[in-house]
Amino acid sequence: MVTFEKSKLFGQLGPEDIHILRQIAQPREVAAGVEIFREGDAGDGVYFLKRGSVEISVLVGQNTRHVFSRIEPGDIFGEMAVIEDKPRSASAVAARASAVDFLPRSAVLKLVDSSPRLALALLREVSHRLRAFNVQYLREVLQAERLAIVGRFARSIVHDLKNPLNIIGLTAEIAGMSDSTPQTRAQAVGSIRQQVDRISDLIGEILDFTQGASAELVLPPMNYRLFVDQVLEELRPEVALKGVSIELENEPPVVALFLNPKRLRRALQNLVLNATEAMAGGGKITLRFREAATEVITEIEDTGPGIASEVESQLFQPFVTFGKVHGTGLGLSICRRILEDHKGWISARNEPGRGAVFAFGLPRSNV
Repeated sequence: MVTFEKSKLFGQLGPEDIHILRQIAQPREVAAGVEIFREGDAGDGVYFLKRGSVEISVLVGQNTRHVFSRIEPGDIFGEMAVIEDKPRSASAVAARASAVDFLPRSAVLKLVDSSPRLALALLREVSHRLRAFNVQYLREVLQAERLAIVGRFARSIVHDLKNPLNIIGLTAEIAGMSDSTPQTRAQAVGSIRQQVDRISDLIGEILDFTQGASAELVLPPMNYRLFVDQVLEELRPEVALKGVSIELENEPPVVALFLNPKRLRRALQNLVLNATEAMAGGGKITLRFREAATEVITEIEDTGPGIASEVESQLFQPFVTFGKVHGTGLGLSICRRILEDHKGWISARNEPGRGAVFAFGLPRSNV
């Protein structure tokens, strides 16, 4: 059993102060599981634990109690009642059979007034408790945020996988029909292969995103019109299922750009599918192209509600999203990384009276 003389708080007091403590102390035996005080109770004094163990907890929600501190012999608890005359902000329960001394608030304050050493020691104890609580709180908040990010990340992956998997399922059903022609089956096989490649690219992009810096890309020259036409041919049936059409304001330029087709396909898919999701009731996506001396600029405009002001300034940051049931904002962050890997750029704006416009530029040279 720990006495006042052997405690870290009261051990520095002189014999006279220790004698006063013993006179004001009210010994109590507390069985395991018994509540010593409860949140909202009057802060009428401080407790000194001589033997046993006490848990300090708060009520989280309606029925969940969270233990944030465990008091061991030689420690005090309920000390905030000495500092401020307010109700208890937490509950104390004996974790096992314990012996405590209750020190009434008025008597402790009187002793503090007469003993600068005790006042300083009590201040240090409160400061130490607050620091420890702050560290634990930050650790738990960070852990909760990590778990939340993992959950949102997983939902985003599942959401992105659903579209190609649905297409694979529908295409496989068509190919398996007894009246399917050899041509239909061949087209189905090609479509399934495209979607499998799309899933593989998606997984690769996610792995690339989580690994940090991108590896150096191989950027061979490729006909930009051919590239755009191939990607849009894959996307048109998918967005049509949601009542969305894709139109070209002008043809993509027939120019050789240095690009990685798998990576850039992912960026273009992200932008088109994001625009599709922004138009819940259907709409139109318009692509336009402009050639400059040093780059080719592609713009993707939709007929949706535009970019929400809440996220406009941080649109391309990871995990920024708005108005989506599924999604973490990773799509646009990945787009930005892909365009930067191509030595290009990406931006977004609202067109008054119209929808959102996403633009990206690709350099004519890979130098």
